[in-house]
Order: sequence, then C-alpha cells, then structure tokens
Amino acid sequence: MNMRIGLAALSILAVMSCSPTAQESPSFPPLDATLSGQEARLLFGAAQGPDGGQSAVIGGYSRGCLAGAARLPETGPTWAAMRLSRNRNWGHPELVDFVQDFSARVAEQTPWRGLYVGDLTQPRGGPMLSGHVSHQSGLDADIWMLPPTRFDLSAAERESLSSISTQSAGGARVGENWTPTHMEVMRLAASDPRVARIFVFTGAKVWMCDNATGDREWLRKIRPAVGHHFHFHVRLHCPPGSRDCEAQDAPPPGDGCDEARARAEAILNPPQPDPNYVPPPPRPPMTLADLPRQCAALLGDL
Repeated sequence: MNMRIGLAALSILAVMSCSPTAQESPSFPPLDATLSGQEARLLFGAAQGPDGGQSAVIGGYSRGCLAGAARLPETGPTWAAMRLSRNRNWGHPELVDFVQDFSARVAEQTPWRGLYVGDLTQPRGGPMLSGHVSHQSGLDADIWMLPPTRFDLSAAERESLSSISTQSAGGARVGENWTPTHMEVMRLAASDPRVARIFVFTGAKVWMCDNATGDREWLRKIRPAVGHHFHFHVRLHCPPGSRDCEAQDAPPPGDGCDEARARAEAILNPPQPDPNYVPPPPRPPMTLADLPRQCAALLGDL
C-alpha cells in the first residue's frame, strides 16, 4: 500500500510542478481506484512528521490537509502541549505563532499563568484517527478550561492530567468550575484579528452575553457548539496568500446572544420527538478521493 501511495502522489506532484498551465488550472490524473478508496484518516494518521515542503493550507477545516506544518514545542514559558501521544501539536506556522502569542497575553492580562493546549492537528493535517471532524487544515486549536499551575509536566502527567468541565444543565448553563476569567481568556482570543470563530458550549455564550461590559463586538465570534465544555476551540482565518485555503464564513450579523438564549431554552425544554423521524444513514468514512487533490501529494514519502 505504501508504494501505491507514493507512486500516485508523486504523479500528482509532477503534474502540479512541471507545467505552468497546470499550476494555474490543475488537471490531475485520476487517482488509483484502490488508493482513492482508502480511508483518509488511516493514511494521514500514519504520518509521524510533516512533509517538509513550504507551508500551505489546503482545503477546508473539515476537508483538507496541511503542507509544511510547524510543531508547537511541548513546553514554553506560558504553555504546555497536552496528550503528546496523539501527535497533534502541529499546525500552520500562523497557528503556532498565535498559540504562543495568545498564551503570553493570557499570562500578562489575566490571573492565569498561561494555557494548557490540547489538539491542534496532525503533522500533515487531514482527517484524524479519532475525536474530530475539523482540525484538518492546521488552523484549529483546542484550549483547555483548566487553569495551568505548572508547565514542566512529564510525558506521563500530560497523558493523565484532565481538564475540567465548566457546564451544567446539559450545557444550557455554566457550572461551578466556570469563572469570569474564562470569559476574559476567550475575549482575548476573540479580539485577535487572526481569529475567525471560537466554539464553546451554549451556557458559556449565554453567561458572557449576560455579563460582558464595554465593547461587545468580540461576542460575535463566540459561537455555541455541542460539547466544548472541557475546552474551547479557536479557529483562525486563512493566512494571507493561502490561495488553496477554504475560508470560514463570517459569523452572522449581531452578537448572537438571542440565538444562544434560544438554544439554551431548547436544551432545558426540548421539543417532543417526532414519531415519524427517520435518522439519516451513517456518513461513510472520508476517503482520499474526498479531499483536495493536492493532499495526495503529501503522502508521497509514506
């Protein structure tokens, strides 16, 4: 299988790099049928390091890959990367720079000493073996809700230490672990022009809507999402010059507070189930053929 991956990927890379007209309007040969049907998560999950090429975001947050990834160091003065066994502390250099900058601002401007950082992406992006639909293009980062106490953690501690849940009432309200500092940390992130959206559980958005003062423009970027109570999810805009990056839609106009309150009410008082509802069939696994064609070239050395 590895030889088939290499040959198909190299043939695609040759088409991309040898012809000026192909660079302007790529016309790729068909993928080998066996290769194209392979589960993309197995292929990209097998990569232990980046491809070594120039940094480039390819495709979208939930259907893409990453060339020339940078690695977030395990430990810095204001951060610690967690769950290192997953090998997901990689991202576009813009994301790695953001995490380092953001953690320093948190340490300077809030009571927290910095950040515990969860998943970024795999060394070459793409679908993950488990746990995420997005995080594929190197522009997503999970930030733990647990305020850090120290950063010189051992590898074992990074695996065993757990974050904290900050929700209650099924996500409609904040729980006892929520503090005003959580809002301040997210406000700092949302105020960064590199950030497109922040995903967090519904009750957190409602709490921030009820308690934020002063300039509230940053609230527009805070979007309710199921889960996201052990961590919040930061998503960056496409970096400048990323011609193959699929941009995140801008948030709807307004601060989104009425929508969040309606979602909270629906959690607390769910509608009666429709007896005629038929669930859709399970979504099939994403294959290599489902990704942008440039992604196959990142697997050439596997």
